[in-house]
Amino acid sequence: MLSVTRTFLLSAIALATLAACHPKEEAKEASSAPAASAASAASGESTAKAQARGTDMRKEDIGGDFTLTDGDGKPFSLSDLKGKVVILSFGYTHCPDVCPTELLTYSDTLKQLGDQAKDVKVVFVSIDPERDTPEVIGKYAKQFNPDFIGLTATGDQSLPVIKQQYRVVSAKVNQKEDSENYLVDHSSGAYLIDKNGEVAIFSPYGSEPETIAADVKTLL
Repeated sequence: MLSVTRTFLLSAIALATLAACHPKEEAKEASSAPAASAASAASGESTAKAQARGTDMRKEDIGGDFTLTDGDGKPFSLSDLKGKVVILSFGYTHCPDVCPTELLTYSDTLKQLGDQAKDVKVVFVSIDPERDTPEVIGKYAKQFNPDFIGLTATGDQSLPVIKQQYRVVSAKVNQKEDSENYLVDHSSGAYLIDKNGEVAIFSPYGSEPETIAADVKTLL
């Protein structure tokens, strides 16, 4: 029964965080749903919002090491960051709103951490390796912060396996035949990984930098 409950929890998180990456003028309501929900909850409850924390994932069977390609075209393993706290998120460079918003949030999170930020790394994994070459994903991530690490799958590196490890869901939408102009609906939010490389906390889309920083500090 406990196993079933955990599986249900992970499935619920994946479905709840599926982000519709549509152009703002076409799907403003979909892309801003988490923010709208937070806004309604925050009415007269700003203190409660500030104290909201991520979901503890330490008892769940999720995560693990993987190797992808970084912005310099070199293999990069998550285990290379052992000894650091990692903010791990998945997305793609053509994402019109959700991914930029999240990466800006993680940049602000590092500012909230001050000197402790030296012990934290932000890793952004592309779920669109067809368009996100190592150079593209590397430059994109560093636009938000010079220390951000962008990764993508090349050669025989298996993105589907990594997505399964982290319960990431993604699917192309609005794609015309033989067209490279498409969007990708994908799971949003980030995993906070402790210094031993284990998934510790899930931070949902829409979390405030102060909240994420508070969770990160528990892992430092």
